[in-house]
Amino acid sequence: MNKTEQAVAVLQGMIERGELAPGAMVSERTIVELIGLGRTPIREAIQRLAPSYMIRVHASRGIEIPAITVEDQLSRLEVRRAVEVLAVDLASKRASKTQREAMQSLASRLEGQFTLQEYTDTIRETHALILDAAANRYLGSLMLPLQGLSRRFWIVHAREENNDILRGRDLHRAILTAISERDAEAATAASRALNDYLVEFALAVVARQVAR
Repeated sequence: MNKTEQAVAVLQGMIERGELAPGAMVSERTIVELIGLGRTPIREAIQRLAPSYMIRVHASRGIEIPAITVEDQLSRLEVRRAVEVLAVDLASKRASKTQREAMQSLASRLEGQFTLQEYTDTIRETHALILDAAANRYLGSLMLPLQGLSRRFWIVHAREENNDILRGRDLHRAILTAISERDAEAATAASRALNDYLVEFALAVVARQVAR
């Protein structure tokens, strides 16, 4: 991983975890100071993250960390559902023996207990394995931004963290297990179930906001 890739990973992680608050305006210099990787890799990281809606660059005001809204999350999930169903279907049909073994291993790891950071790192690994097995270079440009933004919403709004981790863990494990067994029907059903949970989670956020 080169310095630009490191900067992308660190900056995206800070945004997802809310360490850079939704709605905040920050300068490039501030990000350089926070991450400490130099101006050039930070500038390149900003350029990479901007098209994915993770940040917005304003020429005169600096860098905006976009606000998080339920409406945006639900719109993202409509697209994510279709893209991920395609990805897991392709992965079920195309995964190599090595890839299927890696999925089986990761599914076994997902039986354990996780901190929030450990869980989100493991889910990134899950998504990367599925994307690699799907063997379609165009899927990444669609999937990764949607997953990153959806994950950011989930992290910011998780209230019963342990229960939400357990539920998400089990849903992702079902997807991996089905793909490793070349069961495309079960894999796509599990993918839809994960999306249903994320929609349910977003609607629960609306309910809490209305109840305030």
